[in-house]
Amino acid sequence: QVRLVESGGGLVQPGGSLRLSCAASGFTIRTYAMNWYRQAPGKERELLATISSISSAGSRTNYADSVKGRFTISRDNLKNTVYLQMNSLKPEDTAVYYCNRAPNTVTWGQGTQVTVSS
Repeated sequence: QVRLVESGGGLVQPGGSLRLSCAASGFTIRTYAMNWYRQAPGKERELLATISSISSAGSRTNYADSVKGRFTISRDNLKNTVYLQMNSLKPEDTAVYYCNRAPNTVTWGQGTQVTVSS
């Protein structure tokens, strides 16, 4: 069964950092691009970051303007896990964070809550 389990969220002060993990099972992430998303209450799901599959040239990453320069997506293919390092967090980063593969999206995990507040 395909599963995605996000973890690493929590409460952090503005300017703080968190590293989120996305552990995948049922498929091998090395063959897929992997994405991080977030969804805040009353807002649509937002694509934050993408890391290419190994079939793409190099290890390309792309970021939404809202997080570029602050967030870094990475993958550990041996652990079948994708990470999102989040630095310089802002209150507007508060959301539930999700991962998924691309282009063939699978069932969403529960996500992990990130709350940025003093």
